Amino acid sequence: MAKLYFRYGAMNSGKTTGLLQTAHNYEERGQTVLIIKASIDTKGDDAVVSRLGVSRRVDLLVSASEDLGARVREHVRARLAPGSRTSLRQAVDCILVDEAQFLTAAQVDQLMEIVLLEEVPVLAYGIRTDFRTVSFPGSRRLLEIAHSLEELKTICRCGRKALFSARRVAGSADSAGGFVFDGDQVAIDGAEVTYEALCGTCYLQAGGRLSG
Repeated sequence: MAKLYFRYGAMNSGKTTGLLQTAHNYEERGQTVLIIKASIDTKGDDAVVSRLGVSRRVDLLVSASEDLGARVREHVRARLAPGSRTSLRQAVDCILVDEAQFLTAAQVDQLMEIVLLEEVPVLAYGIRTDFRTVSFPGSRRLLEIAHSLEELKTICRCGRKALFSARRVAGSADSAGGFVFDGDQVAIDGAEVTYEALCGTCYLQAGGRLSG
């Protein structure tokens, strides 16, 4: 039976690296994968990029307003010969989603429908909570309905298991930079914003607070 998997972890826990390895494993056996990421994730443009330096172009970039199930079916139909009766299950062996926290709850439900009705497994990789320890909508829904939950672990600067992804901003003429704990939920890491995986103790000592 196909399943919806959610593999989650803090920054630097190897989520994208794991996705790329999974894609390689399927393709090494002659099977077909479909790689998806949300268009709001501008890092790498139309590619998924591992912190180890490995990257790969995605098959679908989706916005929050799109029906993810419809986009998947349209993409697969476009690759088939006109009039083909090949099913989605016959055309795709696995769907892989990078940065799944950026999906909407409705899009996660649409992935579950693909799993249940088309019998195509979906492996979603993402972060459970934001820099304020608040759940992302996509992650929350995945935690609610996924068949399988797997935590990908990484360590804090102190050696403990990291739980949270703390946001850092670059310094400027008006600011020394450092950790911040207020702001928009989504800020893609790059030159101005970076993230560090911290354990709960180091997160609080850096100035973070637990938001209920």
